[in-house]
Amino acid sequence: MSFLDANHLINSLVIGASRGIGLGFVEKLLSDSRVGKVYATYRNPESASGLFALLDAHPNKLTCFAVDIVDEEQIAQCIEKIRADTDKLHFAINCVGLLHDRNLQPEKSLRQINVENLTRYFQVNAITSVLLAKHLQPLFKHKETSVFAAISAKVGSIGDNKIGGWYGYRASKAALNMLMRNVSIEYGRSCPKTIVVTLHPGTTDTELSQPFQKNVPPEKLFSVERTVNQLLTVIEKLQPTDTGEFFSWDGSKLPW
Repeated sequence: MSFLDANHLINSLVIGASRGIGLGFVEKLLSDSRVGKVYATYRNPESASGLFALLDAHPNKLTCFAVDIVDEEQIAQCIEKIRADTDKLHFAINCVGLLHDRNLQPEKSLRQINVENLTRYFQVNAITSVLLAKHLQPLFKHKETSVFAAISAKVGSIGDNKIGGWYGYRASKAALNMLMRNVSIEYGRSCPKTIVVTLHPGTTDTELSQPFQKNVPPEKLFSVERTVNQLLTVIEKLQPTDTGEFFSWDGSKLPW
């Protein structure tokens, strides 16, 4: 039985919900009668108009927080506000990710490596999830089946890497996988009903993938809605023995 089919309403948290996959998850969870409460974070209000429209439509079900996810103090303050509203979460997913920005592009060779960009990749793609795990822990210390997930990427698989490049992005996603594996072991002791996983969403039609879509076959470029549906299908089928694993959008396990 899926944790979503339990005999209680589900409290959920989507981190990085202003657009892309995160916004898609909020939309899907709001439409699900099994979900009682959706908490969502965004960084820039200027890019969160879609989220705010959902807030207007679902003021009693959706609560939004402005959070810079690389700032631990802001994470802690956000989760304290959630804890003031509820004593448990059943689902949390970190959808924050960085591949490119105005002054940052994936490296094609060693010549393009610099400390500032590597640090930023690791801050956003890896460290955010372990900070969330640290502060969310009290909300997962209950006796109902729960899931804590982070969006990773297949290019973060060391075993699958055959072409190189994208040093910072690949390495930060590999670090995310290791950090979440560690979290799964500690949560196994402190929050034994919480399944911890990383998820590869496939190439999704978002701002993150836009500059790199030209080489993607149309059938392998997923809409946000399709990606969210596929990932939720994987999430709903998770068993306690799956904690600490790395899953692709089709439910297959990916190599480390």
